[in-house]
Amino acid sequence: MGEPTIVVSDAPDPRDVEVIGRGLAIYNHEQTGIHDHKPLAVLVKDADGNTLGGISGRSSLGLLFLDLVYLPRTLRGGGMGQRLLAMAEEEGRKRGCKRAVLYTISFQAPEFYKKFGWRVFGEIPCDPPGTSRIFMTKEL
Repeated sequence: MGEPTIVVSDAPDPRDVEVIGRGLAIYNHEQTGIHDHKPLAVLVKDADGNTLGGISGRSSLGLLFLDLVYLPRTLRGGGMGQRLLAMAEEEGRKRGCKRAVLYTISFQAPEFYKKFGWRVFGEIPCDPPGTSRIFMTKEL
């Protein structure tokens, strides 16, 4: 077996990403004795079963992570986002999560999350100038 090589890619094979995730999960389990990583999705579907938007994330080591949150414009402003967020948080509680974490971008929805008890714990400038990524948390 030769010397390992390092490859940079903007299109990794899903199997490669799986190797990284599995390796990290094994390491975390060895360190903590806890193996509770579980994906989460709270989806909005149309009458034909097509996904229109929702929340995707995961729970791990007692934390709920909300990775992606999206609703089309036509579904915003009527309480759907609040319902999705509440359902994700409730699922986190059922899984034993004590806290939740997400990040949003300053032009996205930080004020929305603040209305429902989320608080900012960090902010990092990003492009375009004047924009930032806002890291938020909530006690569940």
